[in-house]
Amino acid sequence: MRISLDALLVLDSISRNGSFAAAGEELHRVPSAITYTIQKLEQDLEVKLFDRSGHRAKLTEAGEELLREGRHLLRSATDLECRVKRAATGWETELRIALDDIIPTERLFPLLKDFYKEGSGTRIKLTAEILGGCWDALLSGRADMVIAAPGDAPPEGSLAIESMGQFEFVFVVAPDHPLAGATEPLSVQDLLQHRAVTAADTSRNLPPRSSGTLNSQDNLSVPSMRAKMAAHIAGIGVGYLPQLWAAPHIAAGRLLRKEVEGSKPLTNVYLAWHPRQAGKALKWFLQRLRDRKVQEYVLGESGNYPGAEKQAP
Repeated sequence: MRISLDALLVLDSISRNGSFAAAGEELHRVPSAITYTIQKLEQDLEVKLFDRSGHRAKLTEAGEELLREGRHLLRSATDLECRVKRAATGWETELRIALDDIIPTERLFPLLKDFYKEGSGTRIKLTAEILGGCWDALLSGRADMVIAAPGDAPPEGSLAIESMGQFEFVFVVAPDHPLAGATEPLSVQDLLQHRAVTAADTSRNLPPRSSGTLNSQDNLSVPSMRAKMAAHIAGIGVGYLPQLWAAPHIAAGRLLRKEVEGSKPLTNVYLAWHPRQAGKALKWFLQRLRDRKVQEYVLGESGNYPGAEKQAP
């Protein structure tokens, strides 16, 4: 490779300071060393990087292009150095967390604010998954830990799994939907006459799971819980929503809760991770999510995050 990071560093310093001599002072090098670095770079690339006709070092068009792209490389290199140093301390450079879409992502924001106060430098990547998607993400290596993964875990012995509790779903219809005035509890025959709305399983490798639909029932599949809720409010179809999502819309009159024969049972949700990959960031989240008050907030059982005076429901 003909372009070194050291040469880019010298080029950047000359451009910012306006002269080879000033760059030498900043980098604690003699002027001849600065000149040699630039001359060698020009020879290697076979281009002129500076217009030396004036008193101030001025970049040529080629020099400007090299500096523009070179500064990206310098920033990346600096970032890499920091991440390597952090990795040596036990903090992960990145922690990938998959959250089941039954939990609004905003429910994790207070927890994330607490984490960032640690100053670890670990970058957090959040993804939303549906049904078996959390388990799939964990097993396929797309996630390091999963929060509120619903249902039974796949038969994989290498995962660490802890219960977070149970999650309640309610059956909802729009006020102008034909089932709004139907006698309760709604029967299977009642439901079969109307379209269901479901959020599609996001699994890529595991067999897809389904929930809340009947065989031969018309079905609209949507990509997220938020889209599913919007479809119910629009009266496009009926189905189950997490109580956490449905409650404010039921209270506002945008949705009606209906009792159904053999209502959907409570859903078990889990915290899971790869124990052999647990660095300090993952352990930090595990410790906080094992706190029952934090769990209650994340699962929507409480409107107040521990330590905060008041959080939005």
